[in-house]
Amino acid sequence: MKLTTTRRQLMIGAAATLATPAFVRRVNAQSTVRIAGIHASPVENAWNSRIHLAMQDAAASGLIEYEFSEGVAATDYPRAMRQYAEGGADIVWGESYAVEREAREVAGDYPDTAFLMGSSGGPDGDNFGVFGTRNHEAAYLAGMLAGHMSESNVYGSVGGYPIPEVNLLINAFRMGVSEVNPDATFLNGFIGAWFDPARAQEAAIAQIDAGADILFGERIGTADAAQARGVKAIGSLIDYTPRYPGTVFANAIWNYGPTIAAIVADVQAGNATGRNYTEYSFMAHGGNELIYVADEVPADAIPAMEAKQAAIAAGEWDVPIDESEPA
Repeated sequence: MKLTTTRRQLMIGAAATLATPAFVRRVNAQSTVRIAGIHASPVENAWNSRIHLAMQDAAASGLIEYEFSEGVAATDYPRAMRQYAEGGADIVWGESYAVEREAREVAGDYPDTAFLMGSSGGPDGDNFGVFGTRNHEAAYLAGMLAGHMSESNVYGSVGGYPIPEVNLLINAFRMGVSEVNPDATFLNGFIGAWFDPARAQEAAIAQIDAGADILFGERIGTADAAQARGVKAIGSLIDYTPRYPGTVFANAIWNYGPTIAAIVADVQAGNATGRNYTEYSFMAHGGNELIYVADEVPADAIPAMEAKQAAIAAGEWDVPIDESEPA
């Protein structure tokens, strides 16, 4: 059965040997691992783009072969998972936030296939691994810089949905601000979508009108409002500074490469993959980093931030994880 969604392929490295059972291929450390990605949003979406880029880089290096579908609706998701598993993928990658029960049922039907899902739940069985987005450490550091920069002492943020991964990111930003500016106040809005730049821009403008002069953009579109109204913004996941020069002064970058390397190593070694891979998004593994424009940040804000950054990267200090919904 063919998928009705857009499907693209990158076949780089050794050709897959579909006649050989998947579990036999996995124990061969010399084989190229086949990953099939199922993206609910377009791969241009910020979150998906970071994963997509990391997959492309891994394919270009010969570590994996990568094919994917994008814009897959929740109603089609289990079918897409089954199609890729039956097609011989070693790893089916996806995002099970909207289909947790169904995704786990599919994984149970294909015990010789590894499944790696963005999920707010835990792993399941030997082959259903999960990961969470963790660029909260970089968001905290960006907040430390922002804490020195507001004239109104009002900070805004625009998120998609109030799920734990989004909540902890916004809360980490607020903690960073409050560390250096205890008088700061905060506004927040959730737009009820993962990719709706117009709605994100509208929510951001409302916060600017309410006094916010620095915005944390968990969703694409926030920086457009900041640019239009002449205030500052912080980007999340990707580097927005080239697109919004003079507006975006810092970005909490997420690097997905370490997560790919970890599950590929497990598959090649024949290890169970039903575990939580979230740790590989932490700064100690290179999973997130702060990018900022030094000339647009007060010089006296940088030393304290860099000291905290060094402590985080060395594992000497942990950014608190607060998954409660920010008001």
